[in-house]
Amino acid sequence: MTKLNRIAAALAFATVAATSAIAAPQTYVVEGTHTFPRFSYSHFGYSTQLSRFDKTTGTVVFDAEGKTGSVDIVIDMTSVNTGFADFNGHIQGEDFLDTAKFPKATFKSTKVVYQDGKPTSIDGQLTIKGVTKPVTLTVSAFQAMPHPMLKKAALGANAWTVIKRSEFNAGKFAPYVGDDVRIDIAIEAIQQ
Repeated sequence: MTKLNRIAAALAFATVAATSAIAAPQTYVVEGTHTFPRFSYSHFGYSTQLSRFDKTTGTVVFDAEGKTGSVDIVIDMTSVNTGFADFNGHIQGEDFLDTAKFPKATFKSTKVVYQDGKPTSIDGQLTIKGVTKPVTLTVSAFQAMPHPMLKKAALGANAWTVIKRSEFNAGKFAPYVGDDVRIDIAIEAIQQ
């Protein structure tokens, strides 16, 4: 092999290696001060109540080039925030979240669907009160770019789904208090 051929082969190998590194899936850690799952439901038809969970952890794997990824989220159900301390305790009771027995809820993705280089929906398994059901999160907004303050790669998204709380053994007072619960999650994550 001539010296020129060896240099060309080395450059070709370096190009392939660099391309693979760029296209490799990247892992991001959920940033808890900007990640809040919210839930809303009809309260006797009078109003739509909106509450949130204040503590969420997890990871997101994102590969724009390969159009793959995964989401693994853990929600601390004891961090429920209804805006009223007495109701926080009430909703953590056995008839609803039963946080004494089930302090965490989880979402683990099984498939991420992309369109135009961005995720548009995420299929996965949602576990609440020990009951696991398939759900699809619709991604309504997505951004992946360097974080201007942290100077690290970051991503963020808004996604939503609707579940029936009765399917998770939390259906007390349905249908008067709505059985359909909309879950919205605003998430930000920083590359490890």
